[in-house]
Amino acid sequence: MKQVELFTDGACLGNPGPGGWAALLRYGSAERMLSGGEPCTTNNRMELTALLQGLRALKEPCEVHLFSDSQYLVKALNEWLPAWEKRGMRRADGKPIENRDLWEALMPELKRHRVVAHWVRGHGGHPENERVDREARRQAQRQKALSQTPCPPEGATLFPR
Repeated sequence: MKQVELFTDGACLGNPGPGGWAALLRYGSAERMLSGGEPCTTNNRMELTALLQGLRALKEPCEVHLFSDSQYLVKALNEWLPAWEKRGMRRADGKPIENRDLWEALMPELKRHRVVAHWVRGHGGHPENERVDREARRQAQRQKALSQTPCPPEGATLFPR
């Protein structure tokens, strides 16, 4: 099984607000940067989207070493996800998990690949994390410039659960 490194980040100008994501895939000396954004989203959704798009870009099952500055993403992958699955994608209190649609889209990819999640400190000088951070912020700024409609205020229901 090939070993791949995946560096991801998400950015949001407001939460919710215009957002961007970036994923840097590395296999040996080969690299590929993926990125995109949405006009009205949250930071956690962008973090999840970066992982999803990075895993979907792999042509075959791989051992993926994920490096992310998102504690939400890393803790979910390393600790919370098995319990969420057992409870039908619900938290311990019975409420649906946040961003359920993206987690459910991720499940087949997480089963296809062996993902080992590593947390890195954001803005701590990690070169690849700095690269994906710059690209995610660039994508968020791009979405802001393209957007004609402001996001609903924080607390409004925006996304499916």
